[in-house]
Amino acid sequence: MIQKFTLILLSLCIMVSAETEFAEPKPAIDNPRQIMFSIKSADDEAIHHVLSTANNVLKFYGPENVEMKIIAYYHGIKALEKKYKDIALRVEALMLLDVEFVACGNTMKTKKITEDELIDGSDIVTAGVAEMVERIQDGWVNIIP
Repeated sequence: MIQKFTLILLSLCIMVSAETEFAEPKPAIDNPRQIMFSIKSADDEAIHHVLSTANNVLKFYGPENVEMKIIAYYHGIKALEKKYKDIALRVEALMLLDVEFVACGNTMKTKKITEDELIDGSDIVTAGVAEMVERIQDGWVNIIP
C-alpha cells in the first residue's frame, strides 16, 4: 500500500513540475514571439481575461521576447475607451511593456466613437478583422482566450 501511494505521489510531482519546452528557434530579442489577441465582447470579465492572459504571456516569455498586439473590434472597442477607468489602467500598464493596442475604425464609425475618446497611444486601423488576417499572413499567432 505504501509503495502504491509513493508511486502515485511521485507521478503527481513529475506532472506538476513539467516545464513548457520552447520550439526552435527559441524566443529572443532578435526573434520575438509575435502574438495577437482580439477583444470583441463588451463584457468586463471577458476584457479582463484577455488582459490577464496577455500579462501572463509577457511574464512567461519576458516582454523583451514578445511582440504583442491586442485588437479591439465590435463591442470590444470598449476596452480602448478612456471612460472605462479600471480597464484603461490595465491597458496603459500593458502599453508600458510595448503591447500595441489596435482599434477597429469600422467599429468606431458604426458606434460614433472619436479618436479622442480612445486611450492615448491606441492605434486605429480601417478594419480590425482585416488587421488580424494580415498579421496571421505575416506569421503572427492568434490566441483566442
